[in-house]
Amino acid sequence: MKKVALLGMLVVGCMLASGANAARVGVFVGVPLWGPGYYGPPAYYPPPVYYPPPVYVQSSPPPVYIQQNAAAPNYWYYCKESKGYYPYVQSCPSNWMKVVPNSPDSGQAPPQ
Repeated sequence: MKKVALLGMLVVGCMLASGANAARVGVFVGVPLWGPGYYGPPAYYPPPVYYPPPVYVQSSPPPVYIQQNAAAPNYWYYCKESKGYYPYVQSCPSNWMKVVPNSPDSGQAPPQ
């Protein structure tokens, strides 16, 4: 009860106050859009600048090519005892003899 009486006295005191102070007393809900405390619309701020993340490029090492020795001839193997070439003769009692084919790029089979 004392609080209600105190509040009433506060309201009456505000009404009896001088004109300059009385104009400032009031209850506002929200933000006033006019009056001495209004400073205009909010300032315009440009949107933030988007900087994409940096791109890191890592170069791969150059490819490595292994070249076959093109000068090495493909040998045929000859057996003297059997008088034949491998693979037509599967085994040789003595050592096989290496024979250079007729042409270096010869993909032919050895003679029979």
